[in-house]
Amino acid sequence: MYSESPPPESLRRLVRCRWESVEPGPKRIVPDGCVDLVAGAGQVFVAGPDTTAWTSVYPPGTRLRGLRFRPGAAAAMLGVGADELRDSRVPLPDLWNRRGATLADEILSGRDLADAMADVATERAAAADPVVERMLARLAAESAGDTGNLSRGEAPATRQLSARPWSSAAEPSAGHPAEPSRSERQARRLFTLAVGYGPATYRRILRLQRAIALAPAVATLADLAVAAGYADQPHLTRECRALTGLTPGACFARQLTPPPDPVAAQGNAPSPP
Repeated sequence: MYSESPPPESLRRLVRCRWESVEPGPKRIVPDGCVDLVAGAGQVFVAGPDTTAWTSVYPPGTRLRGLRFRPGAAAAMLGVGADELRDSRVPLPDLWNRRGATLADEILSGRDLADAMADVATERAAAADPVVERMLARLAAESAGDTGNLSRGEAPATRQLSARPWSSAAEPSAGHPAEPSRSERQARRLFTLAVGYGPATYRRILRLQRAIALAPAVATLADLAVAAGYADQPHLTRECRALTGLTPGACFARQLTPPPDPVAAQGNAPSPP
């Protein structure tokens, strides 16, 4: 069982959701571009941004609760670059020393995770760099545009995400009318510190998540590759293996919508007069 709920208003600029789960046993966790604070099984830890799948090995029935940070927000909240947490599970006491140990004890004693983090957010969380915000927004908007076409019944988009999401990061906007210019290298570094990896890797993870979301609406892996924005089915296969450790057939077989059975459809057709 897994469920999500909105974070309190005070944390919504930093936290995407609260979540709870009762673990069914070992399960595969695939990259989603996020950082989580997790409590359960006698520990409180930060799950860093993943670049490949890993297996959660909690015994069946283990209860976990967590906060999922918005992409780019964890570094400001946690006080450490997200790239330092990449592919890692770091106990909160190791991250924040004595204060982390105190908070971990309070959380394991029943204190709400969001409540425990509220004071920290007030103290630590600075505004995200506008360049990083712009890059994240552009990548997310392009990804949502592709999935939105299918949900509205339109032909799936085949375009790739833009090669340089920072290309207009210095242009004036309503939210940031006078942003300083950033070079490509500076933008990549800022993005990596905030998100945990560069925009190219983040783009690959968005595409995988798009494929996971779209799989129930398509019938074949070839259709899924097109709908999710891959160049072709072999491209989907390579990326799926790299990010999940599975073939697309193993990863998506249970999600794909089977095509209509022509024999069954013919059997259901009305008999001619």
